[in-house]
Amino acid sequence: MSAEAAVSPDAGDDDRADGPGTVTDWRRLDRRTVLVSALVTVGVAAGAAAPITLGLSGRFGLGHAVAWVLVGALVLIGCAAAGDYVRWRRTRYRVGAERVELHTGLFLVKKRSLARERIRSVDLTAHPLQRVLGLVTVRIGTGEHSGGESTLELDPVPKAEGERLRRELLERAVTGIPGTHRKGELVALDPRWIRYAPVSFVAPALGGAAAGAVMQVSDWFGAQGQVIDWFGDRFRDTSLTVMIVTLAVAVVAAGVVGALGLWVEMWWSYRLEREPGGTLRVRRGLLTSRSVSIEERRLRGVDLVEPLGIRLFGAARVDAITTGLAKDDEEQHGDHNTLLPAAPRPVADTVAADVLRATTSPTGAPLTGHPVAAGGRRLRRAFWAVFVPVAVQTVLGVLLIPVLLWTALGCAAVGLPLGVFLARDAYRGLGHVLSGDYLVVRSGTVRRSTAALERAGVIGWTVRQTYFQRRSGVLSLTATTAAGAGAYTAYDADASEGLDFASQAVPGLLEPFLERTPAAG
Repeated sequence: MSAEAAVSPDAGDDDRADGPGTVTDWRRLDRRTVLVSALVTVGVAAGAAAPITLGLSGRFGLGHAVAWVLVGALVLIGCAAAGDYVRWRRTRYRVGAERVELHTGLFLVKKRSLARERIRSVDLTAHPLQRVLGLVTVRIGTGEHSGGESTLELDPVPKAEGERLRRELLERAVTGIPGTHRKGELVALDPRWIRYAPVSFVAPALGGAAAGAVMQVSDWFGAQGQVIDWFGDRFRDTSLTVMIVTLAVAVVAAGVVGALGLWVEMWWSYRLEREPGGTLRVRRGLLTSRSVSIEERRLRGVDLVEPLGIRLFGAARVDAITTGLAKDDEEQHGDHNTLLPAAPRPVADTVAADVLRATTSPTGAPLTGHPVAAGGRRLRRAFWAVFVPVAVQTVLGVLLIPVLLWTALGCAAVGLPLGVFLARDAYRGLGHVLSGDYLVVRSGTVRRSTAALERAGVIGWTVRQTYFQRRSGVLSLTATTAAGAGAYTAYDADASEGLDFASQAVPGLLEPFLERTPAAG
């Protein structure tokens, strides 16, 4: 910690005492935050300088345009550095025996505090500039779903101070944690897992984004027409089919390269550890390092997720089902609760067992299948999903645009087999079972999810049966919990067997609402 870290509170504050007989020192953020802010603004200004200079040069000449851009950049950098200096001067924090407090602001002073007993997460991140300077951003959260008021962010502090805060705020007495599973490192990165990056849904999305970026940037420079003409010249002597296939391959290749780069940035140096005190810690990141901590006493299960592309290659990822992960965390960090990236399925099951301190993973338990009627419902949905757009295109083709008849034929030829395949796959994926202390439900095809939820964590059941489900003799059972997604559903289970499953999973919770048919004789 730097020498200037400990400071006195502002004059007039009477809150030095954190509890009876306790006095704590206020601390400031690291003063190098001003340098970080200035350097980031330099990068932004440099990126914007080229298009702005080109735009101004046509009106004022190149020399005057460069001068104006330099003056504007200096003003922007100076304002950013001055603003961050004021923020640094007016921000202080302290960790007391009972509360963590943060005071900040100049004209609008904000004084916020979190009770230490309510703190659920202390996560550390550091972008490349912060890593070079030995700094981290500390995010302290209670896990309450109340937006930013449930978190405190210290941006930045020295790395050693961030680690000290994380250990101190998450320190718990080791009580009531069953099992004797190993501590320390549970799993580390295997570079061979990178082979799953190109088959994720990220690859085509990045490819499409790259194509869109090329057109957008060319439009900024007024060269979009030239770009289109250039592509037209390249394919002037080829058929339309060859051009489309070639461009599609190029887009996919760009997406694959992007997916590989994104995977390396996100998961390089990955490792999952169990720390003394009952805390699971995930560390990862190449350029931006991330450290996420999850208390085991808040863990209610795991979700083994298998997106279609990854599943076809026999892989899955493991997400934590845990309380104390606020909605704002999930929105800003979509992978905030991921314990294991896409890895071979046996590895995923082993990690799930280690995390749950179980001998065998409940995610690998044999499941009770759902009745044939559930498969029929999925086939009917697939049929209507294909029939409606085909019918609309056919009508419009007959009445207005004849070419739509060909697109309707293409949609039917591709959509119907694909729909049947996905419907049958979704049916085969349905299942549920009780495995020790966990209830397991599985569903999905494009994104298959096998959720193992601790039975003690179920706080309610929702039984849903539509008119068509009643005719088919099936129903959907949703286990409600305070953790993870909040609800996990067994879709289209046999009505009688499904109710027995829910009744046995949490004895006494559903019985008051069940009507048993008296046994004959």
